[in-house]
Amino acid sequence: MTLIILAHPTFEKSVANKTIIEELEKSNVEIEIRDLHQLYPDFKIDPKVEQEFLVRHDTVLFQYPFYWYNMPAILKQWFDVVFEHQFAFGSKGDKLKGKNFLASFTVGGKEKDYTLLEKHHFRVYEFCKNLEQTSYFAQMNFIDPIYSFRASKADGYTDEEITRSAKAHADRLIHQLMGM
Repeated sequence: MTLIILAHPTFEKSVANKTIIEELEKSNVEIEIRDLHQLYPDFKIDPKVEQEFLVRHDTVLFQYPFYWYNMPAILKQWFDVVFEHQFAFGSKGDKLKGKNFLASFTVGGKEKDYTLLEKHHFRVYEFCKNLEQTSYFAQMNFIDPIYSFRASKADGYTDEEITRSAKAHADRLIHQLMGM
């Protein structure tokens, strides 16, 4: 079973992330969703509760929009609080050992903008090194992130274009999860 850690500050207004979650819910993938903003609107995350969910699942999927080249603040807070010493790392910190770690996120702009000579200067994957190292440090199996572009109306995309991109993203995600 896959645990989804959903971190979207305005999920109710989302087109892309909401579509991805809806497609996952309709699929044959067994999932359990933890909507961090709904559970912890004050950012006071309960590490013991979250750790209990983590140990019960073989795969952890982090679903979020790409914010300022990183994850939303609540997800960073979640990692800071939940992946604590002697749980996720340390001499007795092997509770996540062997579990799958998969980031799934949406990027508002165009893929071409994330290249050396364009406005963001780096490929999106280069911004994921912190995720990769976190999974290794917690002895988890890092799965290459699944992400998609054209996910924001602010970048000029229509709901239809965003939905189409999000459905393709969800299909890749479902295929990956079914193979685990």
